[in-house]
Amino acid sequence: MPTPSMLFVCLGNICRSPLAEGIYRHLTAGTSEKPLIASAGIGGWHVGNPPDRRSIKVAAAHGIDISHQRARQVQPSDFQNFDLVVAMDRSNLTRLQALEPATASAKLHLFSALAFGTQQDVPDPYYGEFTDFEAVYSMLFSGCSAVVSKFA
Repeated sequence: MPTPSMLFVCLGNICRSPLAEGIYRHLTAGTSEKPLIASAGIGGWHVGNPPDRRSIKVAAAHGIDISHQRARQVQPSDFQNFDLVVAMDRSNLTRLQALEPATASAKLHLFSALAFGTQQDVPDPYYGEFTDFEAVYSMLFSGCSAVVSKFA
């Protein structure tokens, strides 16, 4: 099965979803297919900004550069341009379901449901410490690895 194009979505597109994008891109870099991979936020507060410095730092510590990414907001066209639109938590999923156009072709998923078959939210580390970003990175890396293996 081909590696699907994937849009990762969190609240502001500066913490969780840029990490997921970077990890998924890193894990699929060696594949012959080059799926479209991106991230976006439900809200537009950070549009044009780079990821949170702590997300950049934790990714860099694992050899992944996400510093070039810029936050953007989910657009109606995303529901056509991607195979999967993946929410970091149930609140994001509910918002995506409300935004989803009737003509959408993308499948909506909760990250943990797609990766692990659970309903666990990826916690938002924004108001936490660097250790919270490390924990989110670990969860996202495990989940993205599981997703990649499903399509290998």
